[in-house]
Amino acid sequence: MNQPTRPLGNVVITGGASGLGAATVHAVRAAGGVPLVIDRNRPDTDVDWEQADLADSAAAEEATRALADRAGGRVDGVFTAAGIDACGPLEKVDAGAWERVVRVNLLGTAAVVRAALPALRASRGHVVTCASTLGMRALPDATAYCASKFGVVGFTRALAAETAGEIGVTLLIPGGMDTHFFDDRPEQYVPGPDVRLERPENVADAVVFALTRPAGSEVREMLVCSSTESSWP
Repeated sequence: MNQPTRPLGNVVITGGASGLGAATVHAVRAAGGVPLVIDRNRPDTDVDWEQADLADSAAAEEATRALADRAGGRVDGVFTAAGIDACGPLEKVDAGAWERVVRVNLLGTAAVVRAALPALRASRGHVVTCASTLGMRALPDATAYCASKFGVVGFTRALAAETAGEIGVTLLIPGGMDTHFFDDRPEQYVPGPDVRLERPENVADAVVFALTRPAGSEVREMLVCSSTESSWP
């Protein structure tokens, strides 16, 4: 007999005001869950929201705890969608911008998960972290992004081993998505007109799938991308 899927409950989503995070807010709501958003910018939808810069680990932790408190102390899921980039040769990228990528993408992820862990253990909830195909394959002029996303891969695998049997942990590895992520890049780092990017709604559906696996069953890692993704394999 098939086990029933888990109800979504309260799901903390970083970067929930735009891109993949916003798509996941909609997907969580459509599946009966309650999205709780952390972002620097106010979401366009009516959703419980805390403003925080994920580059500030203390602020990220405080925002996570504030959302959990308003949700009655219950957190059933966390999805760390927030991410930034700083393209260019290592010696030409401003050091502050380079380090900010690592703080937001890696340290911000760890800070939110750290703050949510007590509530996740109590609910036997689930974490989905967001890496990238560039967390598995390195490219030139992407040292900051690759360093941060390779870090997310290692962090997530270690977290899964550390919390096995207590919470669920899934590593999401998305390919390039059709969002505003590429808007502010120099032209040479923007996908060309012939590049097919994945729809963020498809990736958000995969996140919901991972969050709702039956108790005792987990999707440990999943790669979601366009069938013509150029950065994979």
